[in-house]
Amino acid sequence: MDTRPIGIFDSGLGGLTAVRALVRAAPQESFVYLGDTKNAPYGDRTKEQIQALSRQNVRFLQSRDVKALLVACNTSTANAMDVMRSQAGDLPVVGVIEPAAAAAVSVTETGRIGVLATAATVASGAYEAAVGRLAPAAAVRAVACPGLVPLVESGRTDAEDPELAEAVKTYCAPLLAAGVDTVVLGCTHYPIIRPAIRRALGPDIALIDSGAASVGALLKELEERDALGDERAAGRRQFVCTGGAERFARLGSAFLGWDIRPATEQASL
Repeated sequence: MDTRPIGIFDSGLGGLTAVRALVRAAPQESFVYLGDTKNAPYGDRTKEQIQALSRQNVRFLQSRDVKALLVACNTSTANAMDVMRSQAGDLPVVGVIEPAAAAAVSVTETGRIGVLATAATVASGAYEAAVGRLAPAAAVRAVACPGLVPLVESGRTDAEDPELAEAVKTYCAPLLAAGVDTVVLGCTHYPIIRPAIRRALGPDIALIDSGAASVGALLKELEERDALGDERAAGRRQFVCTGGAERFARLGSAFLGWDIRPATEQASL
């Protein structure tokens, strides 16, 4: 048993989708969530910039004495896993891409898998590689969605929002044309706008939440290390952002369904 917190980070609000999945699956686990809102979005940055920011995030969470790291950011997972694992040393580091790819492969019936992701994640080819290792015959159609994270971070998440609806429709069109039967939400921000994506894709296409998939992989890793928290206790929850704490706490509270303001702080990394 290990009652230390899990460290979780994303470029902003998106990783809260992983937080929600963690709280549902293992409410006894404590965590420190870092949203690098000052530097969001990561998806249009260079690989070198993404690696530097990701390394910085790992250092910060190490300073909070975490027992494991959940990289709840597809862009960081796709572009910086090696440097993060090097920085983390013996600390287990779990990303979102391999678990999400495995979930998609297990669900698809046709082998045609779509991915909605940031430009940097799509450019990395990480999902094509991960799916290819598991199902070489599968076909992956990845679409870069540079407009979605800024909309989510600004709080425009209602499926009725005309700008959001039009952007989602545009990004989903190539996936519909490719005849996919499964779509990976390859950015942890995207489950926040799941209703808009569902409306654009229709009811029959399976949606894979990369953040939720990664939580399952993380808990399996902790179980194998005998490092799960005390099931008799309630986990402690801490939220840290690098900019705009009031807005972060307000939007985060609305998404998670509980008031995170007392547990939120702003930090300079």
